[in-house]
Amino acid sequence: MNIDVLFITGFGPIVKDHRSSQALYEQTLGIEFEETGGDYLHTQTVEGVKHFGLWPLEQAAESCFGSGKWPSNIPEPQAWMEFEVADVAQASKVLEEQGYKLLVKNRTEPWGQTVTRFLSPEGILTGVVYTPQMH
Repeated sequence: MNIDVLFITGFGPIVKDHRSSQALYEQTLGIEFEETGGDYLHTQTVEGVKHFGLWPLEQAAESCFGSGKWPSNIPEPQAWMEFEVADVAQASKVLEEQGYKLLVKNRTEPWGQTVTRFLSPEGILTGVVYTPQMH
C-alpha cells in the first residue's frame, strides 16, 4: 500500500545557531521572513516550496517530545520536510507497517494541521501532514 503524497508542504533547516542561520538566509540569500515567535522564521514567498522555515531545534524537540531538549538517544535532525498527504491516519499506518518509529502520530496542531513525524534514514525530521489552509 502506498501513501498518496499531494505535494511538499514545507522544508527547511533545523537550526542551533539562530543568528548565523538568519544571517545566511536573510542577509546573504535575501530571503524575507516573518517571525511567529520563539525565533521561528518562515516565508511562503520562495518559489518551488509552499513553506520554508528555520525551525529551532528546541522547538522541534518541543513539538515531538513535549520538551525543549532533543533526547540524546535519538539522532538530532539537520532539516525538516513535510509531505502533504490525502490521509494522515492511513499514511501513519503504512509508515508503522514499514517499521518507522513515529515520534508524533496523527496530532492536530493549534493551527489546524494534522501531523505525523518520524526520522528518515538520512536523519531528516519528516512529516506526513494535512494542512487545511493549503487546500
